[in-house]
Amino acid sequence: MRTILRFAWLISVVCLAAVVPASAQKKITASEAKEHYGETATVCGAVVSARFADTTNRQPTFLNLDRPYPNQVFTIVIWGDNRSKFGRPEEEYNGKRICITGKITAYAGLPEIVAEDPKQLRIETEK
Repeated sequence: MRTILRFAWLISVVCLAAVVPASAQKKITASEAKEHYGETATVCGAVVSARFADTTNRQPTFLNLDRPYPNQVFTIVIWGDNRSKFGRPEEEYNGKRICITGKITAYAGLPEIVAEDPKQLRIETEK
């Protein structure tokens, strides 16, 4: 009986591991993000414009992927209360290819992910 329970537990763990990461780790481009509102995904692209709006309400930092503001296709937003966790993201990430994981939301009809933790962001290295 104990062997059967262990086997059942092992099967359930393997099945869960196969299902959860696939949905949580969906990797898409910045331009595809608009088709995935409400989903948690990993969005990748080049940071082509970046700005720390220090005089604006909540002091946001904007990282725009693949197309610069005002023609951006996807934005990463870091609010001022989380900024210290990221250092100077408008300098550190600008010009680099990065991926962010989080829930895709919309602001003014454009997709974005709000970054609250640096672990959400990853700089892609050349292969």
